Amino acid sequence: MATDSTESTDVPGLTDAAGVPPSTDATGGVPELRVLRQDEWDKWYDTLIRAFGGVPESAEERETWNSLTESERSLGAWDGDTCVGTAGAFTFRMTVPGGASVPAAGVTMVGVAATHRRRGVLTSLMRRQLEDVRSWGEPLAVLTASEPAIYGRFGYGAAAFQLNAEIDTSRVRLSVPDGTDDVRLRYAPPADVLDACEAVYARLVPGRPGMLERRPGWERVALLDPESDRDGASPLQCVVAERGGQTVGYARFRVKPGWDVSGHNGTVVLRDLAALDPAADAALWRFLFGIDLTTTLVVRGRPVDDAWQYMVSDIRRCLPRVRDALYVRLVDVGAALEARTYQAPVDVVLEVEDSFCPWNAGRWRLTGDAKGATCVRTSDAADLALSVRELGAAYLGGVSLASLEAAGRVREMRAGASAEAAVGFGSPVAAWLPHGF
Repeated sequence: MATDSTESTDVPGLTDAAGVPPSTDATGGVPELRVLRQDEWDKWYDTLIRAFGGVPESAEERETWNSLTESERSLGAWDGDTCVGTAGAFTFRMTVPGGASVPAAGVTMVGVAATHRRRGVLTSLMRRQLEDVRSWGEPLAVLTASEPAIYGRFGYGAAAFQLNAEIDTSRVRLSVPDGTDDVRLRYAPPADVLDACEAVYARLVPGRPGMLERRPGWERVALLDPESDRDGASPLQCVVAERGGQTVGYARFRVKPGWDVSGHNGTVVLRDLAALDPAADAALWRFLFGIDLTTTLVVRGRPVDDAWQYMVSDIRRCLPRVRDALYVRLVDVGAALEARTYQAPVDVVLEVEDSFCPWNAGRWRLTGDAKGATCVRTSDAADLALSVRELGAAYLGGVSLASLEAAGRVREMRAGASAEAAVGFGSPVAAWLPHGF
């Protein structure tokens, strides 16, 4: 790759502590933080590219990320005329438990020049960015982390995970639900069916915490297909699922041919898949399992409760693996906790620690159920004590407060409080980030 500009990162190994102000640079000056000007974008983005190793992107990729960058929501750290740090924030709305779509700043394009490591540049960028997000009235900030160890100290908790797999399709079979044979599949050029695919995606967004509404321009990201990303595989292919003349699902994928002395051993690499019902979902998976001259299906970035796992004949030969995906940071604790609903009644006083955003620190009484919630300041005795990082991890229902309490990350001040709150905070479906940013 050139850089995965969809992934929040900084220079590997950066370990400056939260709260440390930026020190002087080699010339005695302090790097200047300022909002990005559009005419500075190339220099700013080149700094990010270099932080990822310096491999250039294709013209199409670069133009796409230029068009999506919101300069007024982006920051640069400057040592004279040299950009030494970058940070951006996309304008997103994210689904939370209960189905509401909540404003969330998509933290992205974070990098610090290797010449300016351990000088507090990252801390300064993160602090200024969170202050800006608060001023915009957005209760949440979210990111994907190139290095998980970095962002916890800024209050981000791992809230959604992803499932990866390498399925031996020569040995694993699928058991599909009734109605699968009623779904018609057809190949189509990805660009020709983009609108229909986007309509399917949009219908799914309210049903799963962590999913992002696609703002204008983001549909182009789904079609990016640089040859440098293919690793010998085909250009991007697309199959749509139809019933009654309506598009009910789609899959985008590449095929990498392969042969050895025993014959074919090609690989299907799934890019993304979405379906409106179980039959359409099963039809697409069955198709991917059965592509001629292939024996492996590589799956990345799927929800951890993805239905295909319960259709396969042998899960061990699918080599499933789970890793962190989406990190959540509550920028306004009260507004964020009021924005979601709770699957069981909750009435709990939370004592929140947040040294990086001190306006969140203190005691909050959260009262809510499946219909709504309130979260207000209180002087009542705390039931649970935790940092904003743990609150972010539990926010989408994918991480249990009871598990965090068992790990010593949440302190129970009233017996039984963590178990009670954990039920309310839970979600019937796993949180999932369907694409990076």
